[in-house]
Amino acid sequence: MGLLRTIFFILLFYYGFKFLLRLLAPFLVKKVADTMQKKAEEQFGNQQSKSTVREGETVIDKAPKNNTQSKNSVGEYVDFEEID
Repeated sequence: MGLLRTIFFILLFYYGFKFLLRLLAPFLVKKVADTMQKKAEEQFGNQQSKSTVREGETVIDKAPKNNTQSKNSVGEYVDFEEID
């Protein structure tokens, strides 16, 4: 009798948990999404307010090419030894 009672309580808890999760999941997801949105607005909102470009203007951000480097430069040379 004790085994059936234990199985009954396990199944009752399982299905009860699934039912409550279906009811509460949309609220939890909405709360998490709102929290993430607020953090993103705090992080990126400050950058947009500092812009001096008026609406409708086109701005191209490109670093100028530095011609002082030689064209034959392929990188740093690293000396190494083979280990047997």
